[in-house]
Amino acid sequence: MNAAFDHLVVAAATLAEGVNWCETTLGCTPAPGGAHALFGTHNRLLRLDGAERTYLELLAINPAARPTRAAPLKRWFDLDDPSLRERLRVHGPQPIHWVARVDDIEAARAVWLAQGIDPGPVLTASRETPRGLLQWRITVRDDGARHFDGLLPTLIQWGGIHPVATLPPSGLQLRELSLSHPRTAALNAALAAIGLPGLRAREAEASLGVHLHNGRQALHLSATP
Repeated sequence: MNAAFDHLVVAAATLAEGVNWCETTLGCTPAPGGAHALFGTHNRLLRLDGAERTYLELLAINPAARPTRAAPLKRWFDLDDPSLRERLRVHGPQPIHWVARVDDIEAARAVWLAQGIDPGPVLTASRETPRGLLQWRITVRDDGARHFDGLLPTLIQWGGIHPVATLPPSGLQLRELSLSHPRTAALNAALAAIGLPGLRAREAEASLGVHLHNGRQALHLSATP
């Protein structure tokens, strides 16, 4: 089984606030993204250079849309969680999660289920792009919850087109993703089981650290749930 880092999720209270944060903090303007009707969210995307098919996603609730997922199903990535919304309101945009690309999402999901981890059902989604229809399959729990405080990735399997194919170079490179969590044994076993043996969490307070370089300086992003 093979898996790889696909994209980093940076959440914001509003998409405009996320774009401003990206320009101020990273020195890059994110490219247009799209809307996610299922979850009532929208995004902007920023290609991460120096690695194959990786990007940063700025994500926010779309105030002009209501999720098409029937209640009581929740938005993805805990975006309906009041504590997360308050954190974004007070502290601004921040990395909250990451997504791993897999070749066989059903097989990867089955492996986690055998370990007692339920990533949720596999949903099918799509949106139009200038290069054609972007299609993907993704695991999302009915309650929208992230596992291990957001440190265990959501699983995704792309169709024929990957989003990076439509994104311009940004000059921003991902140097390292660092994970810390008190339940390291279970988290590391889950990562290794889907084919991510090179990524290991260290035992400490839960936190997600992202080390980037924009061609001029090193940048470090971190968030503690």
